Amino acid sequence: MSATAPYAGPSPIRRPVAAAALLAALLSLVFGLLLAGAGPAAAHAALTGSDPQDGAVVDTAPKEVTLSFSEAIAVGDDSIRVLDPSGKRADTEAGPRDLSEGSTVRYGVALHSGLPDGTYTVAWQAISADSHPISGAFTFSIGAPSATTVALSSQDVGGGPVGVVYDIARYAAYAGFVLLVGGSAFVLACWRRGASALPMQRLVVRGWLTLTAATLVMLLLRNPYTGSGKFADAFDLAGLQSVLDTKPGAALVSRLLLLGAAALFIAVLFGTYARREDEREKKDLTFGLAVGGGVVAAGIAATWAMSEHASTGIQASIAMPVDVLHLLAVAAWLGGLASLLVALYRTPDIGSAAVRRFSAVAFGSVVVLAATGIYQSWRQVGSWSALTGTRYGQLLILKVALIAVLLAVAWFSRRWTGRLTDTATASSGAEEEGAATEPENTAPAASAEASDASASSTASTASDADVAPERAAQLARQRAVLTATKKKRVRDADPERSGLRRSVLAEAAVAVVLLAVTTMLTSTEPGRTEEEAAAGTTAATAPAAGGPVNLSMPFDTGGENGKGTVRIDIDPGRTGSNDLHVWIDGSDGEPMDVPELKVALTLESKDIGPLPVVPDRLAEGHWTASGVQIPMAGEWKVDVTVRTSEIDQVTIDKNAKIG
Repeated sequence: MSATAPYAGPSPIRRPVAAAALLAALLSLVFGLLLAGAGPAAAHAALTGSDPQDGAVVDTAPKEVTLSFSEAIAVGDDSIRVLDPSGKRADTEAGPRDLSEGSTVRYGVALHSGLPDGTYTVAWQAISADSHPISGAFTFSIGAPSATTVALSSQDVGGGPVGVVYDIARYAAYAGFVLLVGGSAFVLACWRRGASALPMQRLVVRGWLTLTAATLVMLLLRNPYTGSGKFADAFDLAGLQSVLDTKPGAALVSRLLLLGAAALFIAVLFGTYARREDEREKKDLTFGLAVGGGVVAAGIAATWAMSEHASTGIQASIAMPVDVLHLLAVAAWLGGLASLLVALYRTPDIGSAAVRRFSAVAFGSVVVLAATGIYQSWRQVGSWSALTGTRYGQLLILKVALIAVLLAVAWFSRRWTGRLTDTATASSGAEEEGAATEPENTAPAASAEASDASASSTASTASDADVAPERAAQLARQRAVLTATKKKRVRDADPERSGLRRSVLAEAAVAVVLLAVTTMLTSTEPGRTEEEAAAGTTAATAPAAGGPVNLSMPFDTGGENGKGTVRIDIDPGRTGSNDLHVWIDGSDGEPMDVPELKVALTLESKDIGPLPVVPDRLAEGHWTASGVQIPMAGEWKVDVTVRTSEIDQVTIDKNAKIG
């Protein structure tokens, strides 16, 4: 029989309290830094262009304003507003029209006719396909810029106090999911006797309560989060109905329904299952709970996959089930880690076999995480430049680093587990032998004294047992408490078990930060789309190397008054939308009107064109066309056809480098 060192050091009651306080402080610090340092969540979709462009000055009022986006968006009746210099609506308020074609996402609003000159403000707000709100504003001018009285809110949609509370609920929802799924999986797969342990029951139930409360908060705040930003609108029934008609709203409602099924699962797990004594019946019930619980857990994970990054972008049909597997692996690993920590600190009964089984579960979870994580990283990042040059890529690097740290700490835990196997078995045998003979041989001095006092008390009242059964029952309970206390002190004095507790606590601390970073990733624009949006914006706004294109071409139609000069300006002279102005001067240098004018653009090196442009007469000798689309940069040939009479016309051309 191996002797066990007497217990010394901090009280076992204080240790779990200190550990819980440490984790709570770390959790508060991490979330506080995240919420204090981060603005509104970056969105998946981004504005890539507009017509008119930001800051453009057009000669005549356009019939409509169009906006282009990098990804699909959801819009409402007031998602795009055009305001005149006095702040009044210049659009017809009929709501945006979907002008999308193929992969191009474009929406437009019609404008009133006869708009006066001045500076107009376009304010837009929409919801990205991955559930995050986006907004922005820009200006353009008709005729010439002017003063404007329009004052837009400086608070971005999704920000403010409502945005902070909504983000807290998002973090809480992920944490609740991890505890609910990971704690249940730990009981079923690693430590079945834990179903009757009160600390384990509390952990899983608190995970369920946290996830349910966070989901309700997100559902109520969804309308003000994507709209007004006012808490009072959380109880607007019309707004709530509009939320239910959206994909994120449907996902939140589905999650609540699945949480109802999860409540039934918890009742069976910690009720019928915990009380079942027959091993065969318990094995059958374990299989049923594992299948049913797995279906419910996958369904809850799918509510995130169907409404966030996995549901948009490339290969969405593959990305969503991969995302579900990724979330389940995260929950099994991190939730199981939290369960192991609670079991080691709050229960005296968990043995080395349960720890070894969790080690196997954690290894399988890491394998799944690696496989799904590699695919998600390729899908959401796509290039080395996006990995190092975007916020999403940098967070992903941080996540990988944290996983590496977590695996390193887990390696130490595995070493402690190996030592625990031999020591714990010997200690258990010693305890059982001591309990059958002389308990004081293996207990610490304090426990021996308590056992002697209990034995003396039992002997003094044995003669009264027949007349005082209540007293006998009370003594039995006291002996049970003393025995449990002795076992816990003996195990707490085990250096291998203490080392395992410390390493698991370190794992849990790293896991808290890892979970926070993972949650941030779900609300950050993927690196692939951020680069694509930046490229689109650069192409739409960057001027040509030489500035606007200016051409001058003399012509002679051969008829009377058939000589003159054509001057052409293409502004800003880049790929995308351009404004084209044509002036015709007669041989005397004065503006010259002609019956017909045509322009065509051809990129001969790519066999593109001719692309016809039919400019409108703006004034004597001045024609203009807005929104002239030039699809790519290159050496373009500009053909101009001028007709000066019924039979006299000529076509002239000149090359110009555009883009």
